[in-house]
Amino acid sequence: MSETAAISPPTARNHDENHARRVRRLLALAFTVVSGGLLLFAAILDPASNGLGTHSQLGLPACGWVTLIDTPCPTCGMTTAFAHAADGHLLASLAAQPLGALLALTTAIVFLISGYTALTGSRAVLMLRHLWTARTGWYIAAIVFLAWVYKVITYRGWL
Repeated sequence: MSETAAISPPTARNHDENHARRVRRLLALAFTVVSGGLLLFAAILDPASNGLGTHSQLGLPACGWVTLIDTPCPTCGMTTAFAHAADGHLLASLAAQPLGALLALTTAIVFLISGYTALTGSRAVLMLRHLWTARTGWYIAAIVFLAWVYKVITYRGWL
């Protein structure tokens, strides 16, 4: 058997696999840049000591809910939680806004997994698609609601 016979010609399947790997790596690179940028940007912010208001450093107005009805909105404290988490203060992040702390950790995990995928072309990221089920949306809604209740309780000083 000659050496040329041992080398098989490129097949459509090989071409499709290579194309899919390139697309996966490019998408992973985009996710790496976005998630890393969010974490870097959060690290630059100085977290508000009272658990909300860090977003004002971005030139954004005060929360309308707090201004109008003296009650935090469901996302109050998210920027503060991200800023604390990006600084490595996970307990302070959790105290500021539990959902924000969870999202900051999720962003860090996305950064790591997408960075690994961008560098290696790994299929590891494809395994994550199995995390989304019919119930996932309900779990997320419950977490958002519970985090908001926590924020209202701490804002009012009941805890």
